[in-house]
Amino acid sequence: MTDLVFITGNQQKADYLAKWLGMPMKHQKVDLEELQSLDLREVVEDKARRAYAVVQKPVLVEDVALTFTAMGRLPGTFIKWFLEEMGDEKLCRLADGLEHRSAEAAIMYALYDGADMHLFEAHQQGSIAQHPLGTNGFGWNYIFIPDGQPKTYGEMDEATFKQWSIRAHAIEKLKAFLAA
Repeated sequence: MTDLVFITGNQQKADYLAKWLGMPMKHQKVDLEELQSLDLREVVEDKARRAYAVVQKPVLVEDVALTFTAMGRLPGTFIKWFLEEMGDEKLCRLADGLEHRSAEAAIMYALYDGADMHLFEAHQQGSIAQHPLGTNGFGWNYIFIPDGQPKTYGEMDEATFKQWSIRAHAIEKLKAFLAA
């Protein structure tokens, strides 16, 4: 699928995707009204349909969720807004007041060609760090510690991160689909 366009304004995400797919990836920033839902699947499917309507080419979109399990489904898909409003340190402080620090990270990519929707997702259980740690990555990488690891995503070197990264696992599924 050579005319596939990754919908993002984040150059770091575009570079990351291209690197881990092992192929160049066209990307384009498209300002989309985003569906407000705690259901990650609903969000990415809606985003993919809206992006396709604008670009008129096969599109790839992604969204993430970080859920503090003691808060039900929150922040979930709203993590971007929680981060913008509170920042990493205050999110760690928010976790201080919860029953436990357990969390789940999730990512979903949607590839939509105007007719067929294909989804690629990954989930990782973990916890919220006491304080933001590390300098690698972006978003909430500095506060999420995957189960089985002593470090946040932000503290991991590239090889370790690839083993534990939800993004890497979802991209592997996407890569297999594109190669088929």
